[in-house]
Amino acid sequence: MAPTTSILTKLKVQLKLAIARLRMVQQRDEQMGKTQQRAMAQLLESGKIDSATIRVENIIRSDITTELHEMLELYCELLLARAGLMESSVCDPGLEEAIKSIIYAAPKTEIKELAAVRQLLGEKYGKEFVLAAMDNTDGKVNAKVVKKLSVEPPSKELVQGYLEEIARAYGVDWPKREKTTPAPDFVDDAGVEKEDDDAGDDGGSGGQKILAEPPLTAARKLSKGEEELNRATPPREIAGPRSPVTVTPPRRTTDNVHPKITLDSVELKPNKKMEQAASRKEPDGAVPDISDLERRFAALKKG
Repeated sequence: MAPTTSILTKLKVQLKLAIARLRMVQQRDEQMGKTQQRAMAQLLESGKIDSATIRVENIIRSDITTELHEMLELYCELLLARAGLMESSVCDPGLEEAIKSIIYAAPKTEIKELAAVRQLLGEKYGKEFVLAAMDNTDGKVNAKVVKKLSVEPPSKELVQGYLEEIARAYGVDWPKREKTTPAPDFVDDAGVEKEDDDAGDDGGSGGQKILAEPPLTAARKLSKGEEELNRATPPREIAGPRSPVTVTPPRRTTDNVHPKITLDSVELKPNKKMEQAASRKEPDGAVPDISDLERRFAALKKG
């Protein structure tokens, strides 16, 4: 009984070391991923799509490795929390998936502490148990672990989704969207500009065609520096007042490239009132229209 207790004690120590190492590697990869994504955004901005398409596979592979490390970290925490079930020489059914997944993945990772955990598990449960886990003959290894350790190249849909998410995160207009120009006022169904009938009667315009003047609330033309600033950091006026309740959006993963905020499997989207309020926001320097001034005066009188 003494050797078994000794192996279990060593296993607990190595599990703690493996958890610490996995967390440190995840933080390192996350920082490196941000630098790589910024470089991808610059390539998309400069129009080097082919180069970005090839290099984004490194980011995808790094994310897959990070997701694998997260799963292995959870398995190590599970074994550490249920160490009492590992006193027997027979593997407990509730721990079989975690143990065999660690044995299967450990040689394929750079985490030396996981290799030590794998060796101790082999000493505890025997060579045949380790071989069964390595070959996954009984299918007990987590399917996601097997998939993330595969060497298949990412699909075109995954590459396209990553490029779109990186472009959206860094404010890059990619893929290029066609800019639609608003139709002029006083246009009939046939597409012909109408004349102002009243203008011909009082002689103000001599019967010429009159086009509607641009509304006073139209956004003023921004300089190049202002456009870059707005693209990098959205103006606070657009976002509106901050809500006391904040929701952290889900993190992008290789299984969910376009994450969305959901509540009970229902996607949360802005309602019509929120969209109308956002559309009424005026850029800095815009001249308010008459209705807006009247509304403000009425609010002042009430106050």
